[in-house]
Amino acid sequence: MATLDSLARGYLLVDIAQGMWLTLKAFFKPKVTLNYPFERQPLSPRFKGEHALRRYPNGEERCIACKLCEAICPALAITIEAEPREDGSRRTTRYDIDMVKCIYCGLCEEACPVDAIVEGPNLEFATETREELLYDKNKLLANGDRWEPLLAARLELDAPYR
Repeated sequence: MATLDSLARGYLLVDIAQGMWLTLKAFFKPKVTLNYPFERQPLSPRFKGEHALRRYPNGEERCIACKLCEAICPALAITIEAEPREDGSRRTTRYDIDMVKCIYCGLCEEACPVDAIVEGPNLEFATETREELLYDKNKLLANGDRWEPLLAARLELDAPYR
């Protein structure tokens, strides 16, 4: 009986008719595709994108050169050099991130006691050469200055989970 049933289904093309019916139903439903460069899906507050160094509201760099981010980075992508200033505090003289090595795990952000290094909202930073993905302190600070309102809001939303 099972053989006769499968034979009848094959001759009557039942499976194809069911597939065509499903296609016809989906054809008239509203589309969920985004026209990407012009339409964007909202990003999660916990999204990890391009790195940035933040400043205090008075303009001073937040990084205190504790080197915790360099120590915790599993990919060894962060290089920090520091020296003491006249007032006795330490600040970085060199803060480099090799974005080619970076795995965007967010451990550097979690380790920072003063929220100096954060991963920002930018997900579109493709480049022509590898050298453009070697971020120095000036580029990281520029990213932080550009995205500071977004970064502060994201850190505030993420605070209950930290």
